[in-house]
Amino acid sequence: MNQSVLIVEDEAHIADGLKINLEAEGYRVVVAEDGETALDLWRRDKVDLIVLDIMLPGRDGLDVCRTIRAEAGRVPVLFLTARDREDDRIAGLLAGGDDYMTKPFNLQELILRVNAILRRQVWYRQTPESGDSFSFGNNLVDFSSYRATGPHGEVELSQKECMIMKLLVERANQVVTRDRILDTVWGYNVYPTSRTVDNFIVKLRKIFEPDPSQPIYLHTIRGAGYKFTPAGGADE
Repeated sequence: MNQSVLIVEDEAHIADGLKINLEAEGYRVVVAEDGETALDLWRRDKVDLIVLDIMLPGRDGLDVCRTIRAEAGRVPVLFLTARDREDDRIAGLLAGGDDYMTKPFNLQELILRVNAILRRQVWYRQTPESGDSFSFGNNLVDFSSYRATGPHGEVELSQKECMIMKLLVERANQVVTRDRILDTVWGYNVYPTSRTVDNFIVKLRKIFEPDPSQPIYLHTIRGAGYKFTPAGGADE
């Protein structure tokens, strides 16, 4: 069965153009003009990807994405919006978005990003060498259930948090650059600053570190990136 894409867009000419071109790529496409309809379609059809505008009638796209994530929805979301400030991009990604494009957009680039997002889902579903779960110190992360147990209790991880941890576990005790994290988890350099990765590392430290201000597992390597040390240890 073809993979399915839900387009959430209130401008008919944009929605129609996207639908025609994604169908030409072999995707099954459904369209919603507002946030409530989008949530109804997602709950009913469980699509493989959502292309989501932010400025919508009624519920905006950020609220739609947060609602999906709050209901444990793991469907990837590509924001497609006229909001082009850096803070808007960060808000979209922290709300649970997998990618962020601004209007006007290049159609071929959008199709490439859709393809890349769905390929990354295949990578994430591949079982790590460590198995479906990985323990370090008093922590446990379960990549299949998106659950983690740390010194502050049990929490549910977002898919992006799980993907970052999977990458760091696969490269334990190695320096992983921000660009590598962006390329593997998001598929491209979201914008020229490192704030996206840094914000997610801060969240992961709050989950796994006994004292997030003095990390012993998730180390910042100045001028390079991050290093995951399963055995624990002070910053270098």
